[in-house]
Amino acid sequence: MAVNTRLVHATPEQVWEVLSDGWLYPVWVVGASRMREVDDAWPAVGSKLHHSVGLWPALINDSTEVTEAVPGRSLTLRARGWPIGEARVVIRLLPVGAETEVRIEEEPVSGPGALVPPPVRGLSLKWRNTETLRRLAYIAERRR
Repeated sequence: MAVNTRLVHATPEQVWEVLSDGWLYPVWVVGASRMREVDDAWPAVGSKLHHSVGLWPALINDSTEVTEAVPGRSLTLRARGWPIGEARVVIRLLPVGAETEVRIEEEPVSGPGALVPPPVRGLSLKWRNTETLRRLAYIAERRR
């Protein structure tokens, strides 16, 4: 499992506002290219984001589903990106004074991505999620 953390200069509520706006998903998630639809209930358990991954014109339409949600505290997703596979992604928001430590844990759970040796996939996910957290921070910190 790849684990990344970042101190975001925004409250957990401000970070949650970004996570709760499904239309922003491709802005902060590395690899997501565009949104096609956001379920009205997002980010309730069972709701989905319908997005595309890849680089245009080689885009793949897929989805991400909420499997657990504690508003202002954590969001657990089943992110799909076939043909690479699916991953379990947990985003935790931990208050640190007026700031937030955001922790993202990602682990491939099915498909070819799950067959990549853990040291290799861990390194690539760590690089990717470093940028993902940077983007999330930029939005949360400047969205006021």
